[in-house]
Amino acid sequence: MIADQHRRDPVCRDTVRALTAEFRGRVSSTVVARTVVTAREDLQGQIQPEALAEMLHRLAQHRLDAMITART
Repeated sequence: MIADQHRRDPVCRDTVRALTAEFRGRVSSTVVARTVVTAREDLQGQIQPEALAEMLHRLAQHRLDAMITART
């Protein structure tokens, strides 16, 4: 389950918290969590571990922005 996945990983948890606040009223917290977990899976093994938090935030934020733009 997505909720469990992002709660176990502190980087995901922090990213979900920040992006939920940023996108409040435009995207549900469930969609934010799913987007963050998917982005985390896509980044796995692709970047240096010390860059994970920033890259995860940026990738998920980009995907959420694109989702909103596509709807309008």
